[in-house]
Amino acid sequence: MNITVVIPTYNRYEFLKRAIKSVYAQTYTVGEVIVVDDGSIDETSQIQKDFPHIKYIYQDNSGVSSARNLGIKNATYEWIAFLDSDDTWHRDKLQLQVELHQSKPELKMSYTDESWVRDGKVVKIPKKFSKFGGDIFTKCLSHCIIAPSATLLHRSLILEIGNFDESLEVCEDYDLWLRIALKYEIGLIDKALISKYAGHENQLSFKHWGMDRFRVRALEKLMESSKKDTVQETLVKKYKLLLKGAIKYDKISDIKEYEGKIKEYE
Repeated sequence: MNITVVIPTYNRYEFLKRAIKSVYAQTYTVGEVIVVDDGSIDETSQIQKDFPHIKYIYQDNSGVSSARNLGIKNATYEWIAFLDSDDTWHRDKLQLQVELHQSKPELKMSYTDESWVRDGKVVKIPKKFSKFGGDIFTKCLSHCIIAPSATLLHRSLILEIGNFDESLEVCEDYDLWLRIALKYEIGLIDKALISKYAGHENQLSFKHWGMDRFRVRALEKLMESSKKDTVQETLVKKYKLLLKGAIKYDKISDIKEYEGKIKEYE
């Protein structure tokens, strides 16, 4: 299996070097590494001098979805692994995933468990982020349990299901994994094989309040699917939570919007 690694990045030069080093330290050799620089103004453009064999692509700042999609477009190989520039892979991450896909050729996507590191210390992961394999659609509805850096997938999935939604500033991964899990089983390596780091600036997961504001947009797209009833139940719950928050902070326009959405979907 030849693998293209797609790394989107924005102003994370030092973290990016750490991420790329973890790719080249893999026990399974990748076919190519594509770094998509989403308009950085730090030293990120120097990364190809540090790693001459990578493919470096620069674009004006357009968001992480656009950067990942550009990486996919330029990928040489059919298997694609994503790695966020502030994360790292453990040495046998790809090796174990490749072995899984070779033993179960029907699988078109897999992911692994993860470790969380905050301020240099490994922290306990909340139970709600427990991982599951197989038919995991319902397990993915409440929140995103799959880290992009943990995934390996076949390009045919993207061609069939579609790219990352560039209209979503965050939760774009939640959106894509749901669309895939709706139709396909997803394999799991039940072992922490990536490290996700927190406590530094510019993390998208901390940039936006009320992440459910973006999740409901992803769920609405699935209201015509075969799992409509399950999606609708989750959608109404999330809109009710958003309504409570809007009332608490006296956001009049949001209150009207969420009340309307609850009437529409309940």
